[in-house]
Amino acid sequence: MPFQSIEGQERVKRILQNSLRTDKVSHAYIFTGPDGTGRRAMARAFAQALYCKVLPDDACGECLDCRKIEHGNHPDLYWLEPDGASIKIEQIRELQKQFAYRAGASGLKMYILEQADKMTPQAANSLLKFLEEPAARVVAILITENGHALLPTIRSRSQWIPFLPLNRSRMTEKLLEEGFPPALVQTAVRLSAGTGGARELMQGNGFAEIRSQVIQLSKESLTRLPAALLALQQQLAKGELSDRLTLFLDMLILWLKDMVQLRLGNREGLVFSDQAEWMAQHALRYTLEHWMSGLEQAVEAQKRLRFHANAQLVLEQLFMRLKGG
Repeated sequence: MPFQSIEGQERVKRILQNSLRTDKVSHAYIFTGPDGTGRRAMARAFAQALYCKVLPDDACGECLDCRKIEHGNHPDLYWLEPDGASIKIEQIRELQKQFAYRAGASGLKMYILEQADKMTPQAANSLLKFLEEPAARVVAILITENGHALLPTIRSRSQWIPFLPLNRSRMTEKLLEEGFPPALVQTAVRLSAGTGGARELMQGNGFAEIRSQVIQLSKESLTRLPAALLALQQQLAKGELSDRLTLFLDMLILWLKDMVQLRLGNREGLVFSDQAEWMAQHALRYTLEHWMSGLEQAVEAQKRLRFHANAQLVLEQLFMRLKGG
């Protein structure tokens, strides 16, 4: 894929294409930034550009090397992902073994590590030695949400390439053009750093349903608390909510942020703009401090659930506090 087929990240494209034009490609790069910002697509485009026989600083997309990379069967390009929860030392050793063999006509071998921050300490140290003493001409790309989680010695031997979240207005415009419902788009772009991530969210299992559950339970918690608690219990028991608690709380936090804005008299940029009239009416029934406290409690609920607290108890307490003022 050509670089320009990737949305945004113009600075990253300039850096990589300039390195190709000047023949100053680094032996290792760290692509760091949030999910959905195009890190994986950029790594693939860079790999194609490195191997492309037609263009000097981009991928033509048509030559044999470009097509092999696109289809995931180029003999000199290796993609490595975590095996379970981590990248293990055995995976790095196998990579080193493969790189002991001679590269093809280009003389270049390349590997791309996804979720590189999930390397075990042993794997990271083994990779460090590989970075310091490559057996041949090698280019490495380490993809991670948090480059600072990598060993300082790995960071010092790699070129840092930050990926920034895309402009929300631009994301919204593109997704609306693709035909996604405006209400879902407004929510998804707040929960994603890029158009691809937002699109995947909306196409994923239950996104619209979770949004509806947030609206239903939030409204009922303020007007009919017993009904809200009963509905919460039923949805957790049926598994309608229990498997998607992280997304539920992410959306609930957005809902509470809207309530804060409405309490301040601001209707611009609301995520739940389709609920603005009802929300504005009820936002004014409580103090600003109440909504700020509710927002803090929702964030705290997220933390508690990460440590495997009882989901029903955590959410019941949160909704009772929202009602109780």
